[in-house]
Parts: sequence; C-alpha cells; structure tokens
Amino acid sequence: MKSFLPNPKFKVDDIISYIDLTAAEKMNLQKGMNFNVNPEYSVFLMSVRKGAPYADKFDEKTNTLIYEGHDVPSNISNTPKEVDQELTTPKGSLTENGKFFTAAKSYQTNLINHPHRIKVYEKIDSGVWCYKGFYNLIDAKIEYAGKRKVFKFYLQPVEIKSMKREVIIPFNRVIPTQVKVEVWARDKGQCVKCGSKENLHYDHDLPYSKGGTSLTAQNVRILCMKCNLSKSNKILTLPPILLP
Repeated sequence: MKSFLPNPKFKVDDIISYIDLTAAEKMNLQKGMNFNVNPEYSVFLMSVRKGAPYADKFDEKTNTLIYEGHDVPSNISNTPKEVDQELTTPKGSLTENGKFFTAAKSYQTNLINHPHRIKVYEKIDSGVWCYKGFYNLIDAKIEYAGKRKVFKFYLQPVEIKSMKREVIIPFNRVIPTQVKVEVWARDKGQCVKCGSKENLHYDHDLPYSKGGTSLTAQNVRILCMKCNLSKSNKILTLPPILLP
C-alpha cells in the first residue's frame, strides 16, 4: 500500500497506512497496548469494527473511550478468551494491562497530578488506520465479562494546545467509527474531489464551528491534503459581507 502521508506528524482524522503509523512511532507495533513508547505518551491500537478481537467502545454519555484490556498470550493459555486477563506475568512483572491499570489508579489516588497520556490509532479497514489524537487515561476497572475478568480503561479525548494546555473534546466532535467505515466505503477510499488515494483525511462538509455535525455520514467526506487546503483557503478568502 502506498503511504498516505509524506510526514509522520498527523492531524486528528488523518487516514494512514500501518507503515505510516510505525514510521511515526519509530517502531513496529505488534501489540494493541504499548506502554511508554515515548517519554510523553503511550500508544493504543483499537477497533470497534465487527469482528474486532476486543470490546472497545465509545460512551457518549460520559464522553469516554472504553478500551478493553488484552488477553494472556497464546504461549500461556490455549484458550485466552476463556481465562482472566492478567495484572502480572508468571514471573511477577506487570503486564501491559498492569502498567496501564497502575497508571490509572495512581492518578485516581492523587499519586500523580496528571492522567497518563495515550495516543490512539483506530483500524478502519485492512491496512487502513485513522489517527484519533491524544486521550487521557482517567480510570481503570476490573470487570466480569461472562465467566472471566477483563480490564476496562477509560479515556477522555483531549486537544493539546500551545504550552501543553489541554482542552477536553466533546463527544459530538469525534467522528464515530461507523460513520468513518460508511464514508470510507461510500467514497471508495479516495478524495471525492480529485480521486487521489494519498494524503487522505476525514473532512466535515459543513465545519463543526459553523454548526456541522460529526455524527452522520452526510456531513463527512474524504479529501486529500491538497483539496482540503484549497477548501480552507476558499473559506479564509470569502469576501466580507457589506451591511446596508
């Protein structure tokens, strides 16, 4: 697959390939949970598509991404979906679940004054990913799912401003997965303006700042970087409205 982005520094809702993803993080990410891959953040790979291996979901009421912990490796159990997800390894060290659980509880109990920061990438299709931006890990729980215990991690979407100032992003600004999947299929994985399959981005037809919504496919489309910049320039150079 061709690289969707010439620059590994993504904007939220950029559509990228796995090669782009690993180039940006400077490592081959084989696991979904990757603790402290960078001094300032960790990485979650997620999916809420049909058939996804874990029960990740977005909760509109609490404005959180609920990310399910990961199973024990196959070399420990032949039936990983039937046994408890583990906090520690057989040797006693923390698993990735344990590392994130400890980070969440450290914030909850005021041992640290800022929630652990996680960069999130979401799988849209085979070989196709979407950069979802940064999230703060605000809580973690161990719950029963059927007959076994699983970890649930609660993340809040944030936008990082200048001087590392953060702004919480409301749910209705986040494009839901089902909308992204529908738009990807409808637009045939290419820019609706010029047909390019590179440097792609999910774009709001009517910007959110002007009352547009992220929650329906009717207001979301795929644009390439060039066409997106062209659209932005037209918006910026609109003639002023002369009042009588």
